Formats: sequence, C-alpha cells, structure tokens
Amino acid sequence: MTAVDPTVPVLALQEVRKAFGDHVVLRSVDLAVPAHSVTVLIGASGSGKSTLMRCVNLLEEIDDGAVLLDGEEITDPAADQDAVRRRIGVVFQQYNLFPHMTVLENVTLAPRRVHRVARAEAETRALDLLGRLGLADKAREYPDRLSGGQQQRVAIVRALATGPRLLLLDEITAALDPELVGEVLAVVRDLKEQGLTMVVSTHEMGFAREVADQVCFLDAGAIVERGTPEQVFGDPRHDRTRRFLRRITEAGRFVPGS
Repeated sequence: MTAVDPTVPVLALQEVRKAFGDHVVLRSVDLAVPAHSVTVLIGASGSGKSTLMRCVNLLEEIDDGAVLLDGEEITDPAADQDAVRRRIGVVFQQYNLFPHMTVLENVTLAPRRVHRVARAEAETRALDLLGRLGLADKAREYPDRLSGGQQQRVAIVRALATGPRLLLLDEITAALDPELVGEVLAVVRDLKEQGLTMVVSTHEMGFAREVADQVCFLDAGAIVERGTPEQVFGDPRHDRTRRFLRRITEAGRFVPGS
C-alpha cells in the first residue's frame, strides 16, 4: 500500500451537496478530519448528521462535491466502492448483529469473508478486541442473550475487527436505555486514547465536549459553526448554535462547563 501523507486529512468533504427530491439535506459541506482525531457532529434531529455519515460510507450518492479518503476521491464513479468500505468502519444506532450467529461469528464474518483472513487469525484478533471491551466471556453467546449496551459494544468490535482507517459512529447511544449509555461512551473514550480517527454524531453534549478535538454544529444541512469544544460550547459565535445549546440545556441534557 502507498505510504499515507500525514499532512493529508484522513477524511475530507468538499462542497458536498445531497438532496432527496426537492429536499436539500446537505448544503455545500466542507469538512477535514485529521489523522488520530475525533470530529463530533451535533445538531437537532434532521440536521443532516446521519446523511453525512451515509455519504462518507457511500451508502448514499452525493449530488455535487467530493469525498476524499487519505486524499483519494472516493466519490469518483471509477472508485472501487467495496475497497473503500473495507477501509471504513461504521456503527449505527441499531446493532444489526446476525441473531443466528454467536458474538465471535458476528465479529469474524467480515475479516474472513471480505478480507480473506484465516479463521484462526480472525478469531485471535476478535477475542483480543472482545477482551479489551469487556466482552471476553460473551464470545460464544448469541446476541439475544446480551444487554443493549453489550450488543452495541459487539457492534463496535465488529467494526474494529477489520482494522479500519476511519470509524464512523452514528448516534450509537440513541437506542440504549440511559443506564447503558455510559458503558458505550467509555469504549469511545478508550478508542480516542488509542489514536483511532473517528467521526461521531451524538446528542450527548457532555460527552461531545469531553471526547472531541473538533465540534461541528449542523443546522438545515449546513455546518454553521465549527471549532474546539471549549469554543463551540463555551463561547459559540453564531446565534443558531446558541439557540440549540440553550434548548439542550433547558431540557437538562447538557450543563455548560461540565
């Protein structure tokens, strides 16, 4: 594989536009995600966060602009989409684990079938990852025997098992009971400490403030404000950002400075 230029962002979006019919979901979105950094997307439901994620993973076709991975345009029609997806790990709100497979079988499926890794090697790596995420004793269990938090952690392990260059986490706590949210967010903190490059969308503002290197506030499909957590949460420059954070604070979901 060609050496990666460390000065080139792992992920870059350039003037990305996406519409469904007459409804424009993403409007001229520019974004750069450096290696070993965490970019957190915040905004109300319907602001475009999930669509942005799906465009990055080529699950949605963009209407204009470009998406680049390590400087290579992956939205070029000539790009090998399967090869691109092998470099990107994705975890969505729903766990999407195969119910008829054990945890270990779920985690090793892509390495074995897509990456052609030998079973023994795939299982060794899977068991190591499961152990790191506190799931070593669940390897032979089926998903319906796990709690929601455990299933979401398995979904994260599955995404990590292929050694992704970029990890996308889209509202991964949205389907969890409140008491299970903390255990999943702790995993993301650990991944940040390991230097994994991530894009995370979340409604957990305290977590966003803690884990992000860069925070982007989306409103009506556009990035209205971006900056460090200290700047965006502590001294937002735009009125739309201030209104959003005020609503979150009034709902008791975020305490400024926490």
